[in-house]
Amino acid sequence: MRYSSSRRRRVCAGVAALGIFAAPLGAGTALATEPPGPAAFVTSSAPAPAASADTEFPELTPAVAAKLDKAVQDVMREAAVPGVMVALSAPGKGTYIRSFGVADKETGASMSPGLYMRIGSETKTFTVTAVLELVDEGKVGLDDPISEYVAGVPNGDKITLRDLANMRSGLFSYTADEDFFTALTSNPDRQFTPQELLDYSFAHPVEFQPGESFQYSNTNTVLLGLVVEKAGGMPLDEYIQENVVEPAGLRHTVFPTDAAFPRPHAHGYTEQTASGDVEDATDWNPSWGWAAGAMISNLQDMRTWAKVVATGTLLTAETQAERLEIPQPGPGGSGYGLGIFNAQGWIGHNGSLPGYQSLTIYLPEEEATLVVLLNTDITSDAGTPSTLFGKAVTEVVTPDHVFAIPGQ
Repeated sequence: MRYSSSRRRRVCAGVAALGIFAAPLGAGTALATEPPGPAAFVTSSAPAPAASADTEFPELTPAVAAKLDKAVQDVMREAAVPGVMVALSAPGKGTYIRSFGVADKETGASMSPGLYMRIGSETKTFTVTAVLELVDEGKVGLDDPISEYVAGVPNGDKITLRDLANMRSGLFSYTADEDFFTALTSNPDRQFTPQELLDYSFAHPVEFQPGESFQYSNTNTVLLGLVVEKAGGMPLDEYIQENVVEPAGLRHTVFPTDAAFPRPHAHGYTEQTASGDVEDATDWNPSWGWAAGAMISNLQDMRTWAKVVATGTLLTAETQAERLEIPQPGPGGSGYGLGIFNAQGWIGHNGSLPGYQSLTIYLPEEEATLVVLLNTDITSDAGTPSTLFGKAVTEVVTPDHVFAIPGQ
């Protein structure tokens, strides 16, 4: 079947979710990359819930675990999710780690916490961390125009690295381009170059002047990846491995340069296909996501990364403070900073690309970590699966900080 233009727009928006944010075709959204994740961070006009001095993160007792099991399983049924793994913890409160459903619908193999998963737009947190490390080293400046590093960018003399990192550049997201969607879904094995991705974006006029508005765009992070390569003096995947992944103590996180997928891994299922039918997207080449959504990790590494990225372990305190600053924040300070979001007090990112979604968030006041990894990006009438899981879990343990992304 052929997609209608409205269907294509919805699918591409999901891609952007690759982050919030997603990276895929879209977080958050990406055709893959952002859950639809978040495809874009839109703040809500609703008042923030009042904090309660009597509410604190509960001990993760068997009784609480049973509530969490039910909440997760309810979302699985509601959103028709094949398999999901969830990790929740806080100092002195215990740890909840569970997996549900199947990792492979054909064989019936169970989902397991040890499996590798594609993390989509959560890649953005790694790319932007690399940029911020270069800021700390004095090799780049957040207010440098992108034209100093990459030629041919529309409005390149006005758009700064800061504008790119906080999704306020006005550049069209290449994952929303119909020709890109056709190219990817007609040949999911295709190896895209960063310049090819930018060409899809630059064929469109800018959507607004830099700094005027927020709009999630995977184009922004691809440009930042090129900045890292130029200022860091090595390919992006190597720079992130040596300067972000290894210093963070991550042993099962990789930035693939092709379709290679470490084993064991879960199979991923998507309807972002040329036919519109649900297909297995496990081995699709993630080069189209590159700096915005290509990375792979596992549950344990993402639990570690949640605190590292939210607290700025790899950065100076000054740079981390800039990272967490939200232009025009919504209720409770919610919004999108530099490659990271604040959603009801939870700091982190989500990811989505064909076949997979993820959510990695940290609540500073409770030092709580929540990671959700699942093997589908198919959005139901109820909403985006990763967001539904985040909401369901936090309703149980942090009712004053219920995770939500408006529109997801």
